[in-house]
Amino acid sequence: MHRDRPDDVTDPLLWRLGLDIADAHAPAEDGGCAHLLCAGQEWPCAPWQQAQRALSLARGGSADAPQAPARQTGWSTSPALPSRATEHGRRDSAA
Repeated sequence: MHRDRPDDVTDPLLWRLGLDIADAHAPAEDGGCAHLLCAGQEWPCAPWQQAQRALSLARGGSADAPQAPARQTGWSTSPALPSRATEHGRRDSAA
């Protein structure tokens, strides 16, 4: 697991938690969030955005960094920061 983490990560626990949340809140085929707690919400949902913030903070980013926009017209296959779904393939998560 350590080998998948970028060298500039200063908080490994926060990084791992951010990946778990980002993976659980990946975009669904219908353009919404795949997580059951976000049913009916468009992606990127608030938890996914917070996970991106956690990933940034884990790499020494600023707590005041701007967050991703609440609404997008489409989603890219390359999120701002990685999720476990992009690094290890999609798998179910309880996060």
